[in-house]
Amino acid sequence: MELVNALEKLSNVCGVTGREDEVRKLLKPMIKPYVDEIKEDKLGNLIGVKKGKKKVPKIMLAAHMDEIGLIVKNVTKNGFLQFAKLGGIDDRILVAQRVLVHTKKGVKPGIIGSRPPHIMKAEEKKKAIEAESLFIDVGASSKKDAQKIGVEVGNVVSFDTKFAKVTKDLVIGKSFDDRVGCCLMVEVLRQLKNVDCTVFAVGTVQEEVGLRGATVSAFQIYPDLALAFDVTVAGDVPGVKEVESSVKMKKGPVIGVMDAGLITHPKVLSLLVSTAEKIKVPYQLETGLAGSTDAARIALTREGVPCGTLAIPTRYIHSPTSMLSLSDVQNATKLAVAAIKETPKNF
Repeated sequence: MELVNALEKLSNVCGVTGREDEVRKLLKPMIKPYVDEIKEDKLGNLIGVKKGKKKVPKIMLAAHMDEIGLIVKNVTKNGFLQFAKLGGIDDRILVAQRVLVHTKKGVKPGIIGSRPPHIMKAEEKKKAIEAESLFIDVGASSKKDAQKIGVEVGNVVSFDTKFAKVTKDLVIGKSFDDRVGCCLMVEVLRQLKNVDCTVFAVGTVQEEVGLRGATVSAFQIYPDLALAFDVTVAGDVPGVKEVESSVKMKKGPVIGVMDAGLITHPKVLSLLVSTAEKIKVPYQLETGLAGSTDAARIALTREGVPCGTLAIPTRYIHSPTSMLSLSDVQNATKLAVAAIKETPKNF
């Protein structure tokens, strides 16, 4: 239940990239009982340190706190909000979504609108409506009216989605990318009792717009190896070929072999695979995904850091609502804890 409660709390709050304050505020007390030190750096990364023995490898665990979202870039004279995307969002999923506009005067509900399909020409209906042609309707009648309720250029906008349990094992919610990684990090720290390695648990910022938080946090820590906790595409839905994605929910955590930004270091890959087989935890291997994770930037820190990724198979990522299996998170926790304990023998 601790895992479910933590995921629900973290999923429901707003952490649109560059505005991760609410997530950090929740995550800090979750991590604090299990570390010896905790701090926030100048960019906003949250860094917890669990001290180990001297002359033993330093491990960095990274999970990004931010989520995809929108940002207001103009308020029209009629009070409608035009926006830009923050992070990778498919224009096709935006129309008619309920959203929350975060202003200095509070959170304002709204809806993403477009030209009504009833007056569209047949050719228009066949095409996805581009984000530039969409707008957010907050019920304002003019620019002045919108300003009165606190709307202004620069307000971030999150999707209005609430966490829910679908079955005993499956849950749906907003921003599982990467609040589930944050929860995984907390669970790993909670289950790590006596450990030889010094563990740095980092909630990173601005991953969705260029892995920025991981870049600066890794520079100051300069670990001996690092693991990024994130999500990956679950391809077990209609229309997806196995060659496109063989990853499935409820089949265990995913060990990344290669993605668009990282070729997993052979020693890290061997550590994760051999540990999974040793403790008999189900796992999946993945290669060739178009995206990447914080590990891509951590690996290039200073003289280089051996890096790998441990991901949770998740359906419908980078959309307002995703789905995942709690058992995959539990198995990822077992694997990560065991791998950390095995690290001194391998590095």
